Amino acid sequence: MDKVFNVLFLSQRNSARSVLAAALLNTLGRGQFRAYSAGVRPAPSVDPIAMDLLAHVGVAPGGVRPKSCDEFIDNGAPALDFVFTLSDTAAGEAPPLWPGHPVTGHWRCEDPEKFAPDDPERRLSLIRTRAGLERRLRVFMNLPFAALDRMSLQQHVDGIGREE
Repeated sequence: MDKVFNVLFLSQRNSARSVLAAALLNTLGRGQFRAYSAGVRPAPSVDPIAMDLLAHVGVAPGGVRPKSCDEFIDNGAPALDFVFTLSDTAAGEAPPLWPGHPVTGHWRCEDPEKFAPDDPERRLSLIRTRAGLERRLRVFMNLPFAALDRMSLQQHVDGIGREE
């Protein structure tokens, strides 16, 4: 397959969940996917636990910084094939008109912000999130994209989002 799919992962702050998802897909997708992450209201910095968890599984996220979703609707933004919301807050926002008219889905992930930065439950929450995202991404990456029309793709994306 020659097509490279542009995928945006959207969360509330773009500090952990969406960063994890984009870095995992960029690594696991082996060039078939170009993943980005953004937030509805970006945090000042990326969660250090998320960065540590990526390093632990051998994923180098590169120069990651929290970004606003507005960067992906500006002129010159990449045409998106898929947009996944990972937080209920981001999913509840009115979606902008994304370039490329992407297939969209909601893959709910636990919010690490419900735990204090020094609470061990925060790390456990992000470990569960990373593992869950990796499972979903492996299913997603193995979809027969060339054989599926837009409606079928949407059904598959929605089904993956319902898996816990």
